[in-house]
Amino acid sequence: MIRVLIVDDNPVIRRGIAALLGEAEDIRLAGEAGDGQEAVRLASELHPDVVLLDVRMPVMDGIAAAGPLSEKARVMMLTYTDEEEQVVAAIRAGASGYLVHGQFDADELVARIRQLAAGETVLSPAVVGTVFEALRRTPGDPEDPFGPASLTAREREIMNLISQGLTNGQIAERFVLSEKTVKNHVNRIYGKLGAANRAQATALWLGTAPRHRP
Repeated sequence: MIRVLIVDDNPVIRRGIAALLGEAEDIRLAGEAGDGQEAVRLASELHPDVVLLDVRMPVMDGIAAAGPLSEKARVMMLTYTDEEEQVVAAIRAGASGYLVHGQFDADELVARIRQLAAGETVLSPAVVGTVFEALRRTPGDPEDPFGPASLTAREREIMNLISQGLTNGQIAERFVLSEKTVKNHVNRIYGKLGAANRAQATALWLGTAPRHRP
């Protein structure tokens, strides 16, 4: 059972999202919050698996809340905002998904929540272009033995697919490789980027998170 915490300052939107999730047998509403501060408190009490988080809210906005919430659950921004600054800031803060209202139906929302709970990264089509624009601007010193510039051509290809939310199995199919080989590539990528998981690797690959040398 996937426990979901819905965070939005608009109660109508919260109830609407809850209704969309109501028929999924493997998803349960853990609770609702009207701002980021309340969400952080409830996450400690309710232990959700996934947090659906709006960006613009009073008291504590979604970007500020994404960090502490990502330490307790998988965070997906669910918002009307598709501005580059907000998308990049959300990923940097720790969000593993970003969906834009109006870009999904009930079935897709349920599918995306399942993907997120399974450890995948989820991006709305509306922000994919923003993500890749940020990728093109990723700084890197070619002489630096660590960081994005240190990845091989194949590692860069794999990292591009990771940033789109593909699993190791899907990447293996794409390149006609064994899943074990892809996993080895991913582990080397993590080592070079100094990342512990897909969300951190994506943020570092986008150049939106501070990096520490391995």
